[in-house]
Amino acid sequence: MNDSIYLSIQNSPRFKELVRKREKFAWILSAIMLGLYSGFILLIAYGPHVLGAKISPESSITWGIPIGVGLILSAFVLTAIYVRRANGEFDDLNNAILKEAQQ
Repeated sequence: MNDSIYLSIQNSPRFKELVRKREKFAWILSAIMLGLYSGFILLIAYGPHVLGAKISPESSITWGIPIGVGLILSAFVLTAIYVRRANGEFDDLNNAILKEAQQ
């Protein structure tokens, strides 16, 4: 691609929309993950009795294990949500921008 195509893409309203949407979505997902991790760390610091409590009296598993696993799984879920949107809406916008620039 030459410089004129790069400039036309950079000045395209669709490109600006794509950048804005992608950044906003990434910040939202990052804030969610930061909130979950911060909440977990605060729970470790200020509520260790919650994490150390057994799920049931006869169980050897404490609440810390499923909460920790849930935290890890939430990272995978948020990644899957981003990938789904990136492969759908963001790729469609990207393809439209490229078609527009090549004309």
